[in-house]
Amino acid sequence: MTDVDSAPAIVRVAIIGSGPSGFYAADHLLKQKDHNIHVDMYERLPTPFGLVRGGVAPDHAKIKSVTKLYTRIAGHENFTFYGNVEFGKDVTRADLANHYHAIIYAVGAQTDKKLGIPGEDLTNSYAATEFVGWYNGHPDYRHYDFDLSNIKRVAVIGVGNVAMDVTRILARTTDELYSTDIADYALDALKDSAVEEIIVLGRRGPAQAAFTNPEIKELGEMEDADIIISKADATLDELSSNDLKENGDRSAVKNVEILQEYAAREFNGKSRKIVMRFLVSPTEMIGDDHVEAIKIVNNELYLNERGTLRPRATENFETLPVDMVFRSVGYRGVPLPDVPFYDRWGTIPNDKGRVFTEHEGDEQSIGDYVVGWIKRGPSGIIGTNKPDAIESANMFLEDLADGNVLNPTDTSAETVQNLIESRQPQYVTFADWERLDEMERQRGEELGRDRVKFTVIDDMLDALGKREGIN
Repeated sequence: MTDVDSAPAIVRVAIIGSGPSGFYAADHLLKQKDHNIHVDMYERLPTPFGLVRGGVAPDHAKIKSVTKLYTRIAGHENFTFYGNVEFGKDVTRADLANHYHAIIYAVGAQTDKKLGIPGEDLTNSYAATEFVGWYNGHPDYRHYDFDLSNIKRVAVIGVGNVAMDVTRILARTTDELYSTDIADYALDALKDSAVEEIIVLGRRGPAQAAFTNPEIKELGEMEDADIIISKADATLDELSSNDLKENGDRSAVKNVEILQEYAAREFNGKSRKIVMRFLVSPTEMIGDDHVEAIKIVNNELYLNERGTLRPRATENFETLPVDMVFRSVGYRGVPLPDVPFYDRWGTIPNDKGRVFTEHEGDEQSIGDYVVGWIKRGPSGIIGTNKPDAIESANMFLEDLADGNVLNPTDTSAETVQNLIESRQPQYVTFADWERLDEMERQRGEELGRDRVKFTVIDDMLDALGKREGIN
């Protein structure tokens, strides 16, 4: 039971990152009745919401509506948002340890995994994360130039939801995308797209695909794109068939049913084609200075020593002419200054959210906690982050009850604000963000769109009047 008498009168927690996991952690802490918990959330961009703003596809407006919940959380009297403040640059872990009882890292997985094959760094070979950030108007990817005007054939490597998003955006018509919040420059580039065929490559079979039922279902409902899958690709091998019967994965069963229905369809003569391929892996990207083709090997499935179905290469190869390649084989976390990191997994070492100094070590990093993808790796959907964040927050509450937390020298809100003002005078409050949000919506309304995003940080600060007098 919590020893309320021994706890500080005011408990201060810093959350680094403003995506779903950060907000769910904040919500759980702010609901505690036994403690007067104050949460300060730090975000390196002027805009909150992480991948909901910068990663969720623009044609998935319903998913983005979860930000209404996060806005309500931000309205709590004990919540403060410090946007445009970068951890490790504007504030350090040592700074925060002087003012908070705990620091929760909610920074997500900020980079992608590479394939490690020859030719991967040729021009027109990209990470899906770069394309996603670009069409969503993320400031980190604003400078990319995806010229699709001479691109006929694109390969998308991977069969997760991000791969489906990339495929769908490439296959959408301009009319389908116009009313969304897609970046205006991306909409212009897609208007000039010459893409006729998108080939989606999965290294395992249809029963092992990572996409969700709604994502694969959407590909069959495109306004001007046919989805094509051969009967051979849609047919399960014996091992997959037996595995589905044994594990009873309803989502996987439904995925297979949807794919087999696509295999039985007649083509409708639409101008673009989405071709689904399974049991193939890329082995090389071919070209002199830019991608001209991709070499793939056919795979077969086998049961490893753990009883898991895994792919292995056969001796059958193909070469597919393509003009552009997007790899979507997983996200990966990056290290934070003065915070433990396990490079092999790209995560912060932890046990149920408590940070440890080493992976499988027994020394806790007192006061440090982790949530979301940087905790467990890039898995799950937005809702998966809620129980994950609650688990980590509860670890802090247990440690708080035991007195096993940081011992800050000054927890006053005024001192923290003075620190931020001295380090980053152009910091952005949540009220500032709400002004930006309203401006984006107004800009969109003038054009009959959901919103027109600010995609350059200086433009955001100019709009808020925060760069006046800045040289």
